[in-house]
Amino acid sequence: MTTLVLCVDRANDIGRKVGLSMPVVGWEAVQSLVIDVGLADPEDSSVNSLLESLRVARDLRDDREDAVVAVVSGTGDSAVGADRSVAAQLDDLVESHDPDSVVVVTDSAEDERLVPVIESRLPVDSVDRVVVRQARDIESTYYLLKQFLADEELRSTVLVPLGIGLLLLPVLLVRFSPGVALAGLASLLGAALLYKGLAVDEHLADLPEQVQQALYSGQVSVVTYVVAAGLALVGLFLGALAISPTGSGVFVPVMEFLYRGVPWLALAALTASAGRLLDELIESEGVPAPYLNLPFGVVALGLVIRGFAGYFLEREGVLPNLVLFGRVTLSPTQRLALFVVSGLVISLIGVKVAASLRDESIEDAVGP
Repeated sequence: MTTLVLCVDRANDIGRKVGLSMPVVGWEAVQSLVIDVGLADPEDSSVNSLLESLRVARDLRDDREDAVVAVVSGTGDSAVGADRSVAAQLDDLVESHDPDSVVVVTDSAEDERLVPVIESRLPVDSVDRVVVRQARDIESTYYLLKQFLADEELRSTVLVPLGIGLLLLPVLLVRFSPGVALAGLASLLGAALLYKGLAVDEHLADLPEQVQQALYSGQVSVVTYVVAAGLALVGLFLGALAISPTGSGVFVPVMEFLYRGVPWLALAALTASAGRLLDELIESEGVPAPYLNLPFGVVALGLVIRGFAGYFLEREGVLPNLVLFGRVTLSPTQRLALFVVSGLVISLIGVKVAASLRDESIEDAVGP
């Protein structure tokens, strides 16, 4: 079994410095090449790569394997020409020495791009990358940055928001205090990262086409979504107006916002789900169970949240006690229990309705 120990130099640094034609084959020839390259440029990492090739060949021979050490270099004017010249040199080595496999020795990530070319001609047993110990961290960082800058998507995701933030920072510092400027810059960068991370740009790109298809198909949900958005804005507005400026802390204002805003938000969600339910009824014979459960779930969730918000506001003295039918006055705990039980009952009704309709649709499908 013959193993070819191949030192790869894609940029032709070795051949250009010593003025030799490639490939260089044989222990003595490569050993002499090490001295020539070292004398021409002692700081070149190719010296370490050549020495590593000799070491690998020696170890293979110590294990009683036939090893042939060789050096190939890319001699073309372009990347394609360099790769083709390496391929031609490798073909000559395969024809003259008939190796069974190859061990590739490189000193950079650029040289490792030739591995697929080598694999197309010989089985690659190992790829030995030589990095000078003193420069390991620097070289690894360099190639990581090089790959990062070569990726167009990563550049647009990270570098563009960062550049905009750095351009805005002096303007913010001139107009505002350093704290406000840094807070605004952090918010801008966070919004940009969330914009890309949540794929908001992809959803916005598909939105016009979806709206156009919905309008042409006559879907009811287009109108109900607009109505739901308006109701949601009303809920947010009324919830913000309900916040008492004299409230202590944060908890009470949040409860006031939920108590006034949740009914409108629940109505908005109910309107949107009703539109979607009507679309399903129009487009298909049966309605999926999630669309049937959604309206009941929205109402139940709204009742539960409003009940808890009212309970805390009554405890704080912000709301008066609830009076039923003008006679029965409920305590805060009774009020909470009424809303929670009502929410559970409505949720169970929704489950029952969805289950019964689903069973009927199954019977209709199986009956014939």
